Amino acid sequence: MKKFLNAPETAVDDALAGLAAAHPELAVDRALRVVARASGARPGKVGLVSGGGSGHEPLHTGFVGPGMLDAACAGEIFSSPTPDRILAATRAAAAGAGVVHIVKNYTGDNLNFDMAAELAREEGIEVAKVTVADDVAVEDAGTAGRRGTGAALIVEKTAGARAEEGADLAAVVAVARQAAESSRSYAVALAAGTVPTTGRPSFELPDGLVESGVGIHGEPGRARAPLRPARDLAAAIADAVLADLPRRNEPVIALVNGLGATPLMELYVVYGHVAEELAHRGIAIARNLVGTYVTSLDTAGVSLTLCRADPALLRLWDAPVRTPALRWG
Repeated sequence: MKKFLNAPETAVDDALAGLAAAHPELAVDRALRVVARASGARPGKVGLVSGGGSGHEPLHTGFVGPGMLDAACAGEIFSSPTPDRILAATRAAAAGAGVVHIVKNYTGDNLNFDMAAELAREEGIEVAKVTVADDVAVEDAGTAGRRGTGAALIVEKTAGARAEEGADLAAVVAVARQAAESSRSYAVALAAGTVPTTGRPSFELPDGLVESGVGIHGEPGRARAPLRPARDLAAAIADAVLADLPRRNEPVIALVNGLGATPLMELYVVYGHVAEELAHRGIAIARNLVGTYVTSLDTAGVSLTLCRADPALLRLWDAPVRTPALRWG
C-alpha cells in the first residue's frame, strides 16, 4: 500500500486539519469531527446537516457552505459518525427554524442520525429527516432498502438552495424528498479501493474483468463481466439506471462521478456515451456534472446518477453555491 498518509489511524484527523488550513471560511472541530460554516448559522434559516463515514470526499464535508450544507460530520473510514457528533453538527446548524438531516440509507447512519435527532429534540431543536436511497444495484443492503450514493449531492444542492431562500422546514424537506425520490444511481469498478487500516483492496478483481453494481463502502457488485469498450460499459450503466428511473417527461440532471481513482479524461469519455444513450431514448439532459464528488477512497470506477428535474428543481440546481468542492453562480 502506497498512500500520502502519516499513519492509517490518523488519516481522518489529518485530512480535517488540511481542510481547515485550506478553507478558513469553514469552522472545523477536529475533536468532534464536525465541519460548519465559520460565519455560524443564519438566524431564521433552516439548517442542513449531513455526514457519514470518511473516504467519500468531497462528500460531505466538502459541501458545507452557502447554497448547500450548514454542517457535516465525519466518521471513521466507511463508518457512521456517532450520535454525539451528529448532535454537535445539528447544534451548529440550528438557528430557530429547524434542521434537516440528509441521511444515506445505511443501517449505522440511520440509527445514529435517529438517535441524534431525538437528543436534539430534547433540546428544543426541531429535526426532520430525508433519506437518500438511490442505488439500483441492490434492494436490501442490510438497511431498509437501497443504498444512498450519488443522489446525496443533488439532494444537498437543491435543498440547500431552497433553505438559502428562506423557505420553512416543510418546504425544504419537500424539495429534498423530491430530489431523492427522483434520482437513481449505478456504479462499476475496474479495481477496488484500499482501506488504509487493512492495507489491501476491499475485494479482489482479476485482470480483464469489471465489477458491476459496486457500493461506495467497498462492497463488491452484483456481477462480473469482461472489460469492454467505454461505449458498451456506458450503455450498460445507463440501462441499469433507466430501468428504474421514474418515467416522467421531465429532463434529467446527469452526474457522471469518479469513485476516487478515475481520470477526468475517462469520465468525459463515459459522459459522452451516456449522453448518446439518453438521446437515443429521447431523454433530454437539462444539466450535467462530471467529476469526482462521491468517492470510495481510491476505487477505479465510475457511477451514473440521473435525477428527473422539473423547472423548479432546475432553478434550485442553478442557484449560487459556494463550497470547497462545488461552486457556481
